[in-house]
Amino acid sequence: MKYISILGSTGSIGTQTLEVVSSNMDKLKVCAISGNENIDLLHKQIHIFKPNICAVMNKEKAIELKKRLGNGETTEIVSGIEGLITVSTYEKSDIIVTAVSGMIGLRPTIEALRLGKTVALANKETLVAGGSYVMEAARKYNSKILPVDSEHSAIFQSLMGNSYKDISKIILTASGGPFRGKKINELEHVSVSDALNHPNWSMGKKITIDSATLMNKGLEVIEAKWLFNVEPSQIEVVVHPQSILHSAVEYIDHSVIGQFGCPTMKTPIQVALFYPERIENDYKSLSLSEIRKLTFEKPDLKTFKCLKLAYDAIEAGGTMPAVLNASNEVAVDLFLRNKIKFLDIGNINERIMSLHKPQKIDCLDVILEAESWTRKTVLNQIL
Repeated sequence: MKYISILGSTGSIGTQTLEVVSSNMDKLKVCAISGNENIDLLHKQIHIFKPNICAVMNKEKAIELKKRLGNGETTEIVSGIEGLITVSTYEKSDIIVTAVSGMIGLRPTIEALRLGKTVALANKETLVAGGSYVMEAARKYNSKILPVDSEHSAIFQSLMGNSYKDISKIILTASGGPFRGKKINELEHVSVSDALNHPNWSMGKKITIDSATLMNKGLEVIEAKWLFNVEPSQIEVVVHPQSILHSAVEYIDHSVIGQFGCPTMKTPIQVALFYPERIENDYKSLSLSEIRKLTFEKPDLKTFKCLKLAYDAIEAGGTMPAVLNASNEVAVDLFLRNKIKFLDIGNINERIMSLHKPQKIDCLDVILEAESWTRKTVLNQIL
């Protein structure tokens, strides 16, 4: 039996993780979960999975959830960032699924790594903002980081049985999002609903907007650098609208090994939860003869400047990726609230990066200070 804690159990990745657990109750046990404000869903999850601990980020909602617990529901309710850390460091947990969105996942992930826990990482911001610091913690405390993103899971699987030193390049695939093939002038007046209309994946709002701007792919480039110890020049982004090849690795002998599959997040979740084993499931099987055609193209970096900004942030180093990430979080939120236009997201990110002098990251506070500066600066620039 493998014991699991889930940070962000009410989100897209969290709920799909619980679906994987539901199909494997004889092998997996959920012992801790967390959410933000959706206590209706948290209560249902408590009733079904009976975790020992549930953290609610909103303290008032935590009190309300505690009052709702019925006879026989003995789950301990905790709250705030300390509650999230309680979930991520719960002593019984073998693996921590970090599925919260945003920088809020950084501290709980670091604390889990310091205890030697295995982290199934679905939170991009952890490695984007704290790459070197996080990977050093994993090495120091002999912890494992298993990628849950479909692309990084594909790279991870394509590397099985091979040495990282034999990587020539990583081929990171992108669906292209809802605006693939569009030019800048065609994106001037796109709506929030247009941007949320992803052709292949069902995801949370923030990550779906990031997919539309290609920032999602930019963040994945930064993640890949740290996860697989490669240089930015070794990471090639390729637009692949069918989302069948999830990513690939080219080796120094020019052999290319990739991972194919029907689009579903349950596969990479299952790979992470059961690693190093593989187990059967009832997911849709891939039929290449039915698909017949797979296409690949270069991304348009002029129209989708966020992807280029991610490469620029890596080259700048230090706190620059954290600043790009924080700026993007604020900008996406403003767009979702109809405060700015779609193209403003990339323009704001570019402007904030130009104002920042990157600092060396030697402690967690440096990252948090850079994030705080960025959020204040974006809002001062816009409002």
